[in-house]
Amino acid sequence: MRLTLLACLLALPLSAADDTSWLQTKGTLIFHDAFEREETGTGLKDIGNGWESATADRVPKIKQADLDAGIMKIASATKEAGHAAHIHHDAGFTDGGVIVRFKFPGLNKAENLQLGFVDRELKDVHAGHLCYAIVSQTDLTLTDRKTGSMNLAVKKKHADDAAAKKKPDPEFEAMLKTKTQVTPFKADTEWHVLTLVTEGDEMRFTLDGKPLAAHRSPGYAHENKRWFSFLANSTVWIDDVKIYKVK
Repeated sequence: MRLTLLACLLALPLSAADDTSWLQTKGTLIFHDAFEREETGTGLKDIGNGWESATADRVPKIKQADLDAGIMKIASATKEAGHAAHIHHDAGFTDGGVIVRFKFPGLNKAENLQLGFVDRELKDVHAGHLCYAIVSQTDLTLTDRKTGSMNLAVKKKHADDAAAKKKPDPEFEAMLKTKTQVTPFKADTEWHVLTLVTEGDEMRFTLDGKPLAAHRSPGYAHENKRWFSFLANSTVWIDDVKIYKVK
């Protein structure tokens, strides 16, 4: 039986309740963008202020990020590009996190927002994907991909088992399930402020000052979150981004 949202909140550690304050008082603001400008085109660096659109070169004639009146309006060309819109910025911390104002505009049924941290210098994880929070219409997922689904050894085992037509190893799959936590969540079309932090081996997610999820897994403790990354499968609006380093 799925836990109610209230039960999930009561089960969270007290530290999760004040993560926005933790970042602001213990951390150093290392990046801020309110998007008060116009993009210069549809290329890799055309959002400006250090952002890169990693999927821009796949669909150079399609605008996936429109800066409009201080809002970054993301509209992923997922079908055309063969990949969700992927937009990232330099970060650089062990402990720290982000504060992001966002909105699902209600233009598509399955709007979601995936955000988290990447280290492209990490060679044993696909594309350096470390850890993410995924906000969907019905669920909030926290996932350690460094030691989970994006770990190259994990991917190789799955590929080898499939090639040999072997059934998945139950113990191995049970271990992988511990890398992800899913919490019930009901999305709407209002503006919200989320806080996503990593502290040691824990990642925590707060929405509008209320802690929604906390999860422990070894990959969250990775020593260098070099990039902060957005992925969106369709449409999402971003109004403000702050990146903080605590350690």
